[in-house]
Amino acid sequence: MDILIKNCRIVDETKDLNGDIYVKDGRIEDYGSNISLDCKTIDGTNLVVMPSFIDLHAHFREPGYIYKEDISSGSKAALKGGYTCVNLMANTNPICSSMEIVEYVLKKARELDLIDIHQTVSITEDFDGKTIEHLESIDDGVKFISDDGRGIKSNLTMYRALLLAKERNLTVIVHEEDEELIELNNRLSENIMTFRDIYLSKLTGGKLHLAHVSTKEAIEVVRKAKDKGVNITCEVTPHHIALSNSEYRVNPPIREQEDTETIVKGIRDGTVDVIATDHAPHSKVDKENGAPGISGLETSFSVCYTSLVKSNFISLNRLSQLMSAMPGRLMAVNKGKIKHGYDGDIVLVDLNDNFTVKADEFKSKGKNTPFDGRELYGKVIATIRKGKVKYNGGVAVDNR
Repeated sequence: MDILIKNCRIVDETKDLNGDIYVKDGRIEDYGSNISLDCKTIDGTNLVVMPSFIDLHAHFREPGYIYKEDISSGSKAALKGGYTCVNLMANTNPICSSMEIVEYVLKKARELDLIDIHQTVSITEDFDGKTIEHLESIDDGVKFISDDGRGIKSNLTMYRALLLAKERNLTVIVHEEDEELIELNNRLSENIMTFRDIYLSKLTGGKLHLAHVSTKEAIEVVRKAKDKGVNITCEVTPHHIALSNSEYRVNPPIREQEDTETIVKGIRDGTVDVIATDHAPHSKVDKENGAPGISGLETSFSVCYTSLVKSNFISLNRLSQLMSAMPGRLMAVNKGKIKHGYDGDIVLVDLNDNFTVKADEFKSKGKNTPFDGRELYGKVIATIRKGKVKYNGGVAVDNR
C-alpha cells in the first residue's frame, strides 16, 4: 500500500524537520521536501508525523476475561492511541504458559489484521511461583517471559529463570512485589524485590526488564546498576508520571510527589528506557470492587506529551524515543523510527489540540481511567500501519 503524507512536521528520536513522507509497499521509502507522486495522499499541514507507538506492557484479557477486553477491542483502542504494536502479558485464563495459548493469540491478531502483537509467556507454569520447565518448549518467536501481576517469591526460581533467559536470549519482565510485605509496607514490597532482582541479573547476566517502576528508591538503584553495566532496562507508566498522592487503585500504587519527580528526573537523564501503558481494562463492576488498573492505551501519548513535553521537561524527540524507538529495539521489531526500510507504521498527532478525555468514548471495553474529564494536549488524529490507515480521527485522504 502506497501513501504520501504532505506538508507535515516529521519527528522521531533523532530528527525534527518539515516535509513529506512516502510509504511504499508497507515500508518507509522516502522522506524530505517536495515529494510528488500519484498515490493516496494525506495533507499533514499543522500535524506532526511520528513513528507509531509501541507498548511493551499491555493486557488484552483474552483468553478468559473477554468481558473486560478482547484482542479486537484492545487492538482498536491501541490504534486510537497511536499504537501499532503491543506486547501482551500472560495473566489470561488459562495463563499463557504454553505455545498453544501463544498461537491462539497470534492467530486472532493475524485474522484481525489491525496491529502487531507479541504474546509473553509466564515465567512460572500457571503462575505457581516455582516451575520453569515449560520454558524449554517455547519457540524462538517468544521474546519475553513474565509473571506480571505478581512477584516471584522464590530466590532460587528467579535465579534459575535468569540463567535460562540468558541461555535462550529471553528478557525477564518482572513485577516487583513481595506479597508478604504488601500490606505492611507497599513501598518496601517493591523496593526489596527490585534490589534482589537487579543483583540476580548482575550475578547471572540474564536480561532483566523492570515493569512499572514507581518508587524513588527503585529509580535510584536502577541508575546505579546501569552505571555499573548491569544488563537491565526499565519502564514507567503515564499514570506514575502524571499523578501523585492519588487514591485511584493501580498496582503498584500512585506514589508521592517526590517519587513522581524522581521518575521524571530518570526520564530526563536516561535512567528510564521506556514508557509503557500497563493497559489494564476492567468492567465497571470489577473496578468498583477494587480491581487495580487503568485503561491506558487511548490516553498515553496525550498524558505524556502534556506532562513531559508541554511542561518543558523533555523534548518531543525524547518522548518518541521512550514510546517508539526504545521499545522497538527491545522487541526487535522493524518499527519505531522514521527511516528508509522501516515499517510504514506512523501516527499523526495535533499537538495544539486541547481536548477533554471522555472515557465513555473509549474503543476499549474498559472505561476505567483517572483521566476522565481531564484536559490534555496532543491528540492522535490518525494511525497508519504498514501504509494502511487503520484509525482515522479526522484527516482527509485523497485517494487519487
